[in-house]
Formats: sequence, C-alpha cells, structure tokens
Amino acid sequence: MDNYDIERTIDELHIYEKKILNSLELSSKSTSPEEIADSQKLDIKSVMSAAGSLASKDIIKVTKEIEEILSLSEDGKICANEGLPERKILKLLQSEGNIHMNELQDKFNLNSSDVKIGVGWLVRKKWAKIDKGVLNITDFGQEFLDLGNDEKLLELLLDNKEFSLNKLDSTLIDGYKLLKSRKNLINIDKNTFHFFYLTNKGKKIINKGIAIQKEATQLTHEHLKLGQWKNLKYRSYNINTEFPEFNPGKIHPLRRTIDEIKEVFLNLGFSEARGPTLESAFWNFDSLFQPQDHAAREMQDTFYIKNPKFADLPKQELVNKVAKTHEDGGNTSSEGWNYKWDIEVAKQTVLRTHTTGVSVRHLYDNEPPLKMFSVGRVFRRETITYKHLPEFHQVEGIVASKDVNFKNLLGIIKEFYKKLGFKVRFRPAYFPYTYLSMECEIYLPEKESWIELGGSGMFRPEVLEPLGINTPVAAFGLGIERLTMIKLGITDIRMLYKSDIGWLRKLPITNGLNTGKSSN
Repeated sequence: MDNYDIERTIDELHIYEKKILNSLELSSKSTSPEEIADSQKLDIKSVMSAAGSLASKDIIKVTKEIEEILSLSEDGKICANEGLPERKILKLLQSEGNIHMNELQDKFNLNSSDVKIGVGWLVRKKWAKIDKGVLNITDFGQEFLDLGNDEKLLELLLDNKEFSLNKLDSTLIDGYKLLKSRKNLINIDKNTFHFFYLTNKGKKIINKGIAIQKEATQLTHEHLKLGQWKNLKYRSYNINTEFPEFNPGKIHPLRRTIDEIKEVFLNLGFSEARGPTLESAFWNFDSLFQPQDHAAREMQDTFYIKNPKFADLPKQELVNKVAKTHEDGGNTSSEGWNYKWDIEVAKQTVLRTHTTGVSVRHLYDNEPPLKMFSVGRVFRRETITYKHLPEFHQVEGIVASKDVNFKNLLGIIKEFYKKLGFKVRFRPAYFPYTYLSMECEIYLPEKESWIELGGSGMFRPEVLEPLGINTPVAAFGLGIERLTMIKLGITDIRMLYKSDIGWLRKLPITNGLNTGKSSN
C-alpha cells in the first residue's frame, strides 16, 4: 500500500472512524468499544457502526468473546436448599438399605415428581439399582457421603447469585454439564464482548498521521452566502467502492405485462370489463354458438365443477333465442346445428376456458357503439409442459359499431401491437364463433421468425342476433404468458410461476414492452 493509497484512505475516513483509530493508537493492546466510547465521548452505537466500516476496509480487526453467566432458577434454589431428589432418596437408602418403589411416596412422603426424577438419577449416578420393583443401594452409593460436583455448583450459585462459566474449575465444569442436562435448574445468560485490533494497514495509517477536525457533510445557503465554503473540510468519497447488494420489491413480470397491456387499451379508448371465473356452460359455450357435442366441451378439455353443479341462466327470452339458433338458426340465415338443444347441459358450471364469455355478457348488457377489453385467468385441461399450463391469462377485446368492419379490426390489432413494439402480420384461421377469422403473428428479429400470438375475427350473426345486437362486432384475444416469455427471453412457461427468488431478483424493472426488444 503506497503513500497515495494511504492518504486517499485517510481522506475518505469518517470523523468517527478517525476517533476510533486515534483511541487505538493510544492503546498498546486490544480495546473494547466501551473504552473507546468513554475516551472519545461517543455513543456505543456510533462506535460499533464506525468499527464495522473500518473492519470492512481491513483497517482494524474485530473479535468477539462470549461469556456465559450461570444463575439458579426458582427450582434450582429449592434443590440447592433442600437437596436434589436423588440425594433425598439416597439418604433414605443409606439408612434403610432397600425400599420398595411403592413406599417412596406413601411411607416416606415424597412427591411423585421427586420419585420419578430421583430414581432416574440414582441409577444414572450408580448410587442404586432396581430389582423387581425394589430400589437397592449400591456399594458406591453407600459410601457416597460427600456432595457431588453438581451439588457443589448448586451451593456455589446459591452463595454467589451468579457465576461466570469461564471461572469454573474442571470439577465444577463436570457439575455444570450434569445440571445443564436437567430441566429448569440453572439459567444461562450470555454476555458478548467485542475487542478491536489494528491490522498492518491500520498501523500504516496511524504512522502516517490522522488529523481530527470537523468535516462538512453538506453545503448550506449560509456557507455560500458568507463564503465559508472556502474554509470547510470536505470528506472525500470513493465512487468505485463496492456497495451492498440491494433487492427492492418490484412487480412480478407477468403482472407488469398485464398492466402495460391495460394501459395500451385504455389509451386507445377502450373500457375494461370483468366477469366470473366460475361460469355457466351457457355463457362459456352456448351463447357463442358452440354446439353441445363439440370436442372442446368434453371433460378431457374442460374443468366441470361438482359444487355447485348447476348455474342460474339469464332471462328465459335470451335462453330461448340461443336454443332456437342452435336448433335451426333462429332468426338468422343459418340452419343451426340441427339437434335438440338441452338446457340441463347449458346449466353446467365450468371454470371458464376463455374470456370471450365476458365479451358476450357485455354485449348483452350494453348498447353499441362500444369498445371493451377484459383480462383474466382461464382454465383448460392441459398437461403441464414447457409451453402449456392448465391455468393461464388471456386478454380479450371487442369493438361494436355500425361502421366497424374487418379492415378496421386489422387496423386496431396492428395499432395495438405497434404500441407494444411489434411488427405484425395476419393469416386466415377458423374459430367457432367468428367469421371472417384470422390469427396474428409477430416478428422476432433476434430469431428472424414469426410466432402466433392471438386470434381474432368478426362475431357471427348466430352469436349476435340472440343478444339483440344489430351492428357488426370485431373481436380479438391473445395469451399474455407467451408475450411475457418473449420479452424475458425464456422458453419455459413454468418459469413465470416458479418460486425462484434468485431469478426474480435478476429480472429488469421493466419488461420493455414499448421497445419490441427483450430487456437485459
């Protein structure tokens, strides 16, 4: 460590750190924080804080010593005065020779606790042994008239109130071990003592010399106005010094994606709607002109609920219109599905398989023109893999107006993805409740490829007519987890729900949805 480094280190020291070094310079041995606090007129908290800083710079070394202080508990005081339970019974055996176990309580008036504890320790100390319910004294017990090491320690603590474990001799240490293994006889309190030593680096700093003078921590208006700033001593700061890792709380990346998507829709003039997670098959399937024998309604694809097994349906007029549309097309030009619609099937309760039920509910309750979006969890009987989960999030949107058309739908989706920072293209697709239908694909520059991210289309007349909607309705939806995965650069959807605090801490504060690039 050269002179420049020493001078720079001294210049960066806090005045409390300098006072500690000054105190250590005056002492030829280790010094306690209490001694430093007294000599330098500092509070102990300031001394410990400054010492920690000096130790982190390898200027001083801090050692810690722990002293155990022994004292008697209330039970311990009773045993010290009256004798341990085994000593009471040993005295009886030394006069009687042997005693039946049943007589210890009845004949000699010992309580059950003393008998149980005392007999156990008599056998452990080899003062007695038990043979067919009779307690017999051993030769060792017959001759054991002096106090044991544990009993001597009880007497010592009774006389001294408390005693340091470090000051016990070897025989009393054995007694301490015995008493410590018993319950509620001795109390053990710990006193911690710290001591400070100068390191070689600290000694070089001391030899260089430390000037203790008042330092300015901030400039005030008065300093500038009166020109006092010229004569102030300023403490230097090392801007390259290491700093502790800081892990602030932050929003989960999936939640951030949802919030940013909501913000985009709200800025485009949409209103948000919500719907129930537990839905009737009527709103989840039937109102969307999905036949009751459709494969998606099988139990291997949909979660059906046992309790409650059935849901209340809306007004009978709407139910009748939906039923008629399914059977023969109703008041549309469609021929329907040509089967007998079953109201009991429509009453079944399911965990919603999409958020489109929110859209049709909103259309039923509100008059066009309108622009609505919804975000929520949906459930499907999927095997858990790196790209599928049985529970995930969807965002759904509709625009209803007499002037809206398929071209408008393309423009809305294109603008939505543009605000998220993506280039989008469309290709034809099929969905049961829309026509025309299409899927949206976004471009990933880093992979030079396109990925499907959502579906859209114009609601069919069979969906709109029973609801009393006479205007075109454009609808679209996308999966949120996949979008978040793209932004975070992960390929396993399970990472979004894994309780990996290390991974979550390393994630950026923002997903970078407005850039079209993954954040680093």
